[in-house]
Amino acid sequence: MTTTEQRQGFTLVKLTGPDLKATFMDLGATLLSLEVRDKTGNWQDVVLGYESLEDYEKHQGYLGTVVGRTANRIRKGQFTLDGRQYQLPVNNGPNCNHGGVKGFSFRKFDVTSFTDDSVTFTIHSPAGEEGYPGTLDAAVTYRLEGPKLVIEYEAATDSQTLVNLTNHTYFNLDGHASSIGSHRLQLASDEFGHVDKDGLFTGTRQKVEGTAFDFRQPRYVRDALESGDPQIETATGLDHPFFLTRSQDAARLISDSTGIEMRVSTSLPACQIYSANYLGGQPGKDHLPMNRQTGICIETGYAPDDINIEKENSRTIVKKGEPWKAWTAFEFDTAYESK
Repeated sequence: MTTTEQRQGFTLVKLTGPDLKATFMDLGATLLSLEVRDKTGNWQDVVLGYESLEDYEKHQGYLGTVVGRTANRIRKGQFTLDGRQYQLPVNNGPNCNHGGVKGFSFRKFDVTSFTDDSVTFTIHSPAGEEGYPGTLDAAVTYRLEGPKLVIEYEAATDSQTLVNLTNHTYFNLDGHASSIGSHRLQLASDEFGHVDKDGLFTGTRQKVEGTAFDFRQPRYVRDALESGDPQIETATGLDHPFFLTRSQDAARLISDSTGIEMRVSTSLPACQIYSANYLGGQPGKDHLPMNRQTGICIETGYAPDDINIEKENSRTIVKKGEPWKAWTAFEFDTAYESK
């Protein structure tokens, strides 16, 4: 079932199924809440969010938003395409992050269609917006499929440009803002990427074996956060790209407290794992502060700064007549004990 409402100048859309209940907002095509049954049959909202809808305009946390045109950091906000250099806004240290000052996360999308189990948001980005070449039209569809939330992305341009869309939801399967270190994480990844002191992917890839980044088997997130690994210290936690070895069940997150398990599948080759290192106690749901490392983002996409690392071979380059498409699915184990 799908319902819509207007609240505080925003359009909200709620999808309700037997296994999941999800609420979205037009600003940033944001996932506001996602409710899942825990092991006792109670509904738990497993994503962090602000106390007030207006806070999504004020803060830079990107909670639940669609990030674009390009996710993550681009070195000095600069890239070259067709022999021409482009300059994006520098909004994160010396770099451009998450599409710029007024990226997709801070723009209202249009609610263009919905069904009993899906909603589609669209956005028009004119040539030159935030410094990007080419006009871009993008669509994001959220769909419930039983215990699964599927996100489908599409984008098309009238001139060569960059696209690397993702969703920036902070998950906490305990159902509230609490230490993410108590969650277990598993990743189908043999390699992770190094970052510098500004959080920029350097292009260096390292085997996870023998490091704090080895999540090939389920491990508590705190084991990495408390490891003292130089890369953990540099990023003040996890904020690194992992390169995936498969698309199905590429990531897995587990809460021992609620018994909820989430499995992530995607058509994209990498995911940025971010342990909410820069949340600073902003007011969240139920008036609880969202402190650092009280959530975790699994941002599927292409490698950060791919245009400057792979240059003309970057898969973030999109050409006229060649639409960009991708999908990511979050599937929950909703089996629970009878009361």
